[in-house]
Amino acid sequence: QYSPDNVAGADGALDPTEITFPGCSCLTCAVPACSCLRHGENYSNSCIRPAHDEEGFARPVFECNAMCRCGESCPNRVVQRGLQFRLEVFKTAKKGLGLRTLQFIAKGRFVCEYAGEVLGFNEARRRIQAQTPEDSNYIIAVREHLHNGQIMETFIDPTHIGNVGRFLNHSCEPNLFMVPVRVDSMVPKLALFAATDISAGEELSYDYSGRFHNIPVTNRGPETSEEGNILKKPCYCGARTCTSFLPWDSSLFSTP
Repeated sequence: QYSPDNVAGADGALDPTEITFPGCSCLTCAVPACSCLRHGENYSNSCIRPAHDEEGFARPVFECNAMCRCGESCPNRVVQRGLQFRLEVFKTAKKGLGLRTLQFIAKGRFVCEYAGEVLGFNEARRRIQAQTPEDSNYIIAVREHLHNGQIMETFIDPTHIGNVGRFLNHSCEPNLFMVPVRVDSMVPKLALFAATDISAGEELSYDYSGRFHNIPVTNRGPETSEEGNILKKPCYCGARTCTSFLPWDSSLFSTP
């Protein structure tokens, strides 16, 4: 079932459509007056602003929301506008279905969201453990490390209800990177932005592990075909730095 936006999962743990943020009272949103931009500007000409290397962390992104006075043309409304590019699902040689762009995409532009059912930890773990080695896994676990040491977890499953983002393949040298973007509540939209200029006809990809734009390549550990007696799936991205296997996260297989 196609859904452009996140929906509440079967466990009902989180409702992504609930509006919990207060809105700003700006007619024209700008730093520092706008309460939605208290962490700084998010976008410049519809492109996400890069994080400063010296900060050592990514600034949280909050867009203006349904309670704000500013209109639809506000420059702090990008991800919520949805798809702006013509994309195509296509059959790849070795990776099943994939997603490519039919037009040029400039570096920093929002491409698409990874949307699906928003699950709590227990339901996400139940679904992961019910999978067989032959099943494709679409469940993504995103962990945000806060300044106080806390970790916020978001689990999205587009297996049965999702959007075009579910067809994105992994690459060890991807052309997209993921940023959690919050609009109406603390439930984030998992937004994918162009990491470089992307030509028409190019396949779109991101790093399933989240390392890209997050952890330096030098911190990567050696990849093996087996981890915790689980056979890992081969990676066919074809990148020069390919690690040979798809990223693996054992946290949903273990008991808390």
